[in-house]
Amino acid sequence: MRRHLAAPALLLPPALLLAACSGSPSASTSSAGAGGRTDGKGSLTLDVGDQKGGSEAVLRAAGELDDLKYKIHWSTFTSGPPLLEAINAKAVDVGAVGNTPPVFAAGANSKISVVAASHGTASGEAILVPNGSSLKKAEDLKGKSVAVTQGSSANYQLIASLKKVGLGLKDVKVKYLQPADALAAFTSGKVDAWAVWDPYTSQVLESKKGRILTDGDGLVNGLNFQVAAPDALKDKKKSAAIDDYLKRLRKAQAWVYKHPEAWAKVWAKDTGLPYEAALAAVKRSNGTRVPVAVDKNVITSEQEIADTFTDQKLIPRRIDFGDFVDTRFNRDLPPSTSEPRTYGKES
Repeated sequence: MRRHLAAPALLLPPALLLAACSGSPSASTSSAGAGGRTDGKGSLTLDVGDQKGGSEAVLRAAGELDDLKYKIHWSTFTSGPPLLEAINAKAVDVGAVGNTPPVFAAGANSKISVVAASHGTASGEAILVPNGSSLKKAEDLKGKSVAVTQGSSANYQLIASLKKVGLGLKDVKVKYLQPADALAAFTSGKVDAWAVWDPYTSQVLESKKGRILTDGDGLVNGLNFQVAAPDALKDKKKSAAIDDYLKRLRKAQAWVYKHPEAWAKVWAKDTGLPYEAALAAVKRSNGTRVPVAVDKNVITSEQEIADTFTDQKLIPRRIDFGDFVDTRFNRDLPPSTSEPRTYGKES
């Protein structure tokens, strides 16, 4: 789902890996030009940032793209940080990211506005170890090497997992690697553990290449966000289109929960995931999400992440996360304390 160089066959196939490595976004499903402008006939185009197997795929699978009154120009990015860079540059109007990229964008004083949130389980945020590892609990990570993607949700989950057992980043040998490189290091025994997210967690488990040492349940907030460009929100027509788009996403997420097998087939085809891994990831993480209001609890939780990364000197300045939030689309949404959906005990 995210990024970087070619890796062993456990993860994405070569063609998809090459696409994921691209430094530039790819656009689709719109005859309008980039920039989200009207086409001269009054037809509005909404520029939407996406990741492979993301918003476009789920909206299409759920039938939520069938009756649009505006056009969508999709741009596909390798991960959240470059997507937010595009929003800051006014090349994208709105897009989906995890809980950590907005914190780093805010730290860089980017022009972004968090406009929607969803809350899911955090069991897919995991620290993995090989099946034959002698490590049994988080305390055993002391002095061991751990691969993680810098600035990712897994980066925060690693910090939180270590803190829970009285350790810090200084107590482990952190190897900052992109997921495909981390996988290669993990499967070749060059690192002792790997802090990562779904669907990588499910791929490792389903392929019997490793097991979970500890996960993010109770440690990380399980939030994902829709982030918009402030200038797009100032445009009345574009703001209305964003409102409609967010409502469609909420309907699509409800469809995923009711049709996990159908969505897993679409997701597997779109990303190159094995179906079994895709279904496991849907049930563990992707399909558990509940749309929630971007409220005080969300802001407080994200502020904690921001302060943690600032203390680690990974963000250059302290920020007030609330300054990067727009609550106009909160209406009729449950509070962020709402419990995520679950599918029962995982097999």
